[in-house]
Amino acid sequence: MVSFGPLQTLTAWFRSLDPRIQALVVAPAIGFSGIVAAGVIVLVVFLALGLVGYQPSPLVLIGLSLVLVQGISFGGVASAYLIRTGRPPLSLFGVPTLRDVVVAVGGFFGSLLILVAASTLAQQADAPTAENEIAQFGAENPEVLLLLIPAAFIFIGPGEEILFRGVVQSRLREAFSPWVAIPLASVIFGAVHYVALTGAPSGRIVTIGILSTLTLVFGATYEYTDNLVVPSFIHGAYDAVLFAGLYVVVVYGPEAGSPSETASLVLADVLTLLPAI
Repeated sequence: MVSFGPLQTLTAWFRSLDPRIQALVVAPAIGFSGIVAAGVIVLVVFLALGLVGYQPSPLVLIGLSLVLVQGISFGGVASAYLIRTGRPPLSLFGVPTLRDVVVAVGGFFGSLLILVAASTLAQQADAPTAENEIAQFGAENPEVLLLLIPAAFIFIGPGEEILFRGVVQSRLREAFSPWVAIPLASVIFGAVHYVALTGAPSGRIVTIGILSTLTLVFGATYEYTDNLVVPSFIHGAYDAVLFAGLYVVVVYGPEAGSPSETASLVLADVLTLLPAI
C-alpha cells in the first residue's frame, strides 16, 4: 500500500498558513501552470507532426497554436481548477446586461488610451522594450493577421481571461481586497508573457511592466461586473485592433515589400504592448 503520509503532512501544513500566503503561492502557480502546460502540449503535438513529415503552413501553425495554448492549455488548467473548487467554468460567463456593455465599451477605449500613454512615456524615457513573437510572425506572414483578428475574440480573450481573471484574480480576491488582488493578478499575467517576448531582459521587464499596467483595466472591469464576458471582449477587441492595424501597415504601407522593417518602424511601440501569446 502506498503511503501518502508526507504529502498529507505537507498539505496540512500549507493549509495552516495565513490565507494571504496561501493565495500568494497558489495564484502564481496556477498562472504559470498554464504556460507550462502550453509548452508541453505544443512540443508534443509539433514533434508528432514532424515525425509524420507534416509541415504546417503559417495559417495552420498559428491556428493550431491558438487552439493548443489559449484553448486547451489555458482553458484546460482554468477549468480543472474551477471544477476542483466546485465552480462550473461556464458560470463565469453571463449574458451581458446594458451595464456590462457600457463597461466593456468604456474599458476598450480606456485600454487604448493607456496604450497611447504608455507608448508616449516609453518613447520620452527612451526605455528599452521587447518585441512580441506573434506580432513578428504576423508581420512576416500578413495572412496570419486576418486569422488572428477573429481569433482574438474566440480564443485569446476568453482563454487568457478565464485563467488570469477568472481563476488567478479570483483566488487572490479570496484573501485580498480588489486594490491588492487586481494589481497582483496583472503582474502575474505580465510575467507569464515573458516567454512570448524577444530581446534583452531589461526590455522584457519594461514591457511586462507596461502589460501589467494595461491589464489593470481587464481586472477592474471583471471585479465590477463579475462577468468574464466583459474583460474577454475588451482583451479580444484590443488585440484585434492591433492585429488589424499591423495588417494595414504591412500590406498597404509604403514599405510593404519589407513587412518586418515596416512594422518595426511604424508600430514598434504599439506591438510591444500586445498582450497576446
